[in-house]
Parts: sequence; C-alpha cells; structure tokens
Amino acid sequence: MSEYSSAEIREKVDEAYRTDSRRVFATLVRLIGDFDLAEEAMHEAFAAAVEQWDRDGIPANPRSWLVSAGRFKAIDHIRRRVRFDEAQLEVAQRLEGIAGLNAEKSDTEVEDDRLRLIFTCCHPAIAPQVQIPLTLREVCGLSTEEIASAFLTSPSTMAQRIVRGKSKIRDAGIPYVVPNRADLPERLDAVLTVVYLVFNEGYSASSGDSLTRKDLSEEAIRLGRLLLDLLEDPEVKGLLALMLIHESRREARSTTDGDLILLEDQDRSLWDQEKIREGTALVGQAIASGEVGSYTIQAAIASAHAVASRSAETDWSRIVSWYNLLLQANPTPIIELNRAVAIAMRDGAEAGLQLIDAILIRGDLKEYHLIYAARADLCRRLGQIEAARAAYGKALSLTNQTAESRFLEKRLQELTHIQAQSQ
Repeated sequence: MSEYSSAEIREKVDEAYRTDSRRVFATLVRLIGDFDLAEEAMHEAFAAAVEQWDRDGIPANPRSWLVSAGRFKAIDHIRRRVRFDEAQLEVAQRLEGIAGLNAEKSDTEVEDDRLRLIFTCCHPAIAPQVQIPLTLREVCGLSTEEIASAFLTSPSTMAQRIVRGKSKIRDAGIPYVVPNRADLPERLDAVLTVVYLVFNEGYSASSGDSLTRKDLSEEAIRLGRLLLDLLEDPEVKGLLALMLIHESRREARSTTDGDLILLEDQDRSLWDQEKIREGTALVGQAIASGEVGSYTIQAAIASAHAVASRSAETDWSRIVSWYNLLLQANPTPIIELNRAVAIAMRDGAEAGLQLIDAILIRGDLKEYHLIYAARADLCRRLGQIEAARAAYGKALSLTNQTAESRFLEKRLQELTHIQAQSQ
C-alpha cells in the first residue's frame, strides 16, 4: 500500500508527466520505431501509474518504470493484432529481448534519447521546413497550435508538415542515433534552431495563462549543455550563453500576480548573476574563436543588457552595432524590428517609428502582435495617443498570451484616461 493518498499519487503522476513524458516518449520511439504506437504506449503507461503506484507505492525510479510499462503496453498492442507482418514481429521480438534491462541502464539511455530523436527529426532526408516543427511536436510536446504560432502559420498547415515528417522517418528507415562527429556540423544548424525555439516557448509562452514555461526553458538549456559536450562549437556556446542570460531574468519578468514587467522596469537585483557570469564567459569564448554566428551575436546583445546595473546605463550604441551585424548574418523582419527598437532607444522614438512603419508598409509581420506593441509604445512616447491606442488594440487582438493581454489592456486604459483628461 502506498504511503501517499490517491490524490497525492495523482499529483505525483501529473508532475512526472510534466517533467518526464517527452523523455519517456523519446525512449519508446527508439525501442518501438513507431511514433504513433510510442505515443499511445506512453499515455497508457502514465494511466497505469495512477492505479499501480497507488497500490504498490511510487517506484524508486519512476521514469524507468514508465519506460518499462510503456514497452510492455506496446508489446500488448502488437500481440492483439490479428495478423502480424514481418516488421511487427521484428518489433515485438526486439521489445521482448530487451525487457530485462535493469533500471540504471534504462535511466542512462533515457538521458540520451531526446538528443537522439532531435537528430533523427533533423535528418537531411527530411525537408528543412518540416524538420523543426516535427522536432518541436514529437520531442518537446508542443501543441500544433503553439508551433504554428512560432512559425506565423496556420495550425492545419503545420499539422500536414508534421505528418509528412513522421511518414518520411518511417518510410526512409531513418535511424534513431546521434550522428558521428564527422557528420555533426552539417546537422547542427537545424538542431540549434530547434533548441532555441523550445527555449523561446519556455521563456515567453505563445499562449495560455502563464507568461513562461520553466520546464521548457530548463530542458532547452540541458540540451544545449549536451550539445556542447558533443561538439565544442562556437555557435553552440553562443546559443547556450544566450539561453542562460535570458533565463537569468526569469524571476524579474513578472509580478507575483503574473503580470508582465518590461525589461526597463525590472528589478535587476533579482537577476541570476551566476547565469549571467556563465553566459557572458561563453560569449567571450565564442567571439574569441573568430567564428561569430547569429546566436553568438544575439548572446552579445543579451550580455550588453545584462551588464548594465540600471536601464539608463544600457549601451544602446553597442547594441545597435550588434544588430547591424546580426541583420547582415540573418536578414529577417523580426531582427529588423528588434533593431528598430534599439535605434529608438539610441536615437529617439521617431527614428524607430519610421523603421517599424517601413516594415509594416512592406507587408511583413502584419499578423505579429509584437510589432504593433512596439509601434504603440513609440507612439505613446511621442504623445500620439490615438495612434498608440489603435496599435495597442491591434496587438491585443493578435496575442494569445494572457499576461500580455493584461499588459496591453492596462496600457489601453491608461491612454483612454489620458485622452479623456485632455478633452
């Protein structure tokens, strides 16, 4: 009999699902070789845990227990099928053959399996526009809607890409392995992109009630450290540095009620100085290598913010210079937007507003809520109240994030009050 109540057991299982479900899934994919069967077996293992842990107690190694339970659930599924083709028989025999693996070995394998699966989803045989969404869905468990939001596309289009990716892995027999050291560099760009997108979703969730998802941020940092162990590459250092420096600000980014606090208004004494020191050191190492890529440049920008003890001491000239270099390396509208904001801070709101309007006139980012939020803020600073209200309203209509919505609503109310007083 368990020492915990049934309600406590359910909480423990829920916590295990939040922290370990995608690791369990990754291991089951390697063992089974089938995404859909692994997903089904994983969910059945967690369902079984609610009952069996209540009866027998929580196992010493819950993750290994879940892998083992999922493995046997998969065997049962295959056995229940009326007819076995050769591939199904091979899977069943392989699963049964490894059923006696001890818990310690299973746990070690689980630690590596998510990295294996990332490299599988980013295999060169899979179309580039499919690799990253597939990895975010299957490795990290992001919903199709969350991924579509990150790529500024529709959920239906994203769902089709993910299905194509899984079919390609199955039909081409792509192996679940980390490539050898010689093949790592050509696979690295897609993998780094995936890890960064996972971090971004954790650092600033695209939807939902919570501003951040700490579990995703921590997982991305963990994967970044694993990649650095595999390959001493400047861009891996740059990405890890970028994530660490951003993560250092987590505690200062929202109030106890979950309301958003802008960077310039944050209590910098809450920033994690250990993460900042580690991140800044990694930036220095990456820059010293002479191979400065986009993640290293972004980390240098983040570092410039992190070393300023007060917002007023931020070296905006240095930040603009880094953005100029970043725009050459990676000319995207979002980087243009960030550069425009930095120029506004250096040269004045009018200069930044002209650059933002040029992006909108061109038709870029017209469904991206942050460009309207940035425009609204600059209009507010310039005293253009009606234009600011319109831009805040547009941003509010496009965001799916509860904390952002509250922030934008508050700004709209403030401007409405100012406008009423002036009349």
